[in-house]
Amino acid sequence: MTMRTAEAIAAIPMHHGLMLAAILFALGVIGVLVRRNLIFILMSIEIMLNAAGLAFVVAGARWEQADGQVMLIFILAVAAVEVSVGLALLLLLHRRFQTLDADAVSKMRG
Repeated sequence: MTMRTAEAIAAIPMHHGLMLAAILFALGVIGVLVRRNLIFILMSIEIMLNAAGLAFVVAGARWEQADGQVMLIFILAVAAVEVSVGLALLLLLHRRFQTLDADAVSKMRG
């Protein structure tokens, strides 16, 4: 009586998966808006990307299409690029300003 993974995912009601994705996305938005540390802001963006990926997988499993998994792979690639570029920028900002506080590095200097 073992279910395949795709069948097990399809057995989960769609609104439960979408509700979890919405909660994760909201947590990511709150993290971006509330946090001042740039690393936490980067992590919050990762949470939002994963929430979007979860929504695609749930919708793809519901309609038995592979499009959700394809979009998840695309989102994972975008997330990997975002992390690499983001961490490189954070290193440069930390070298220049000696802090990762978003308020401290947001001041324009002429």
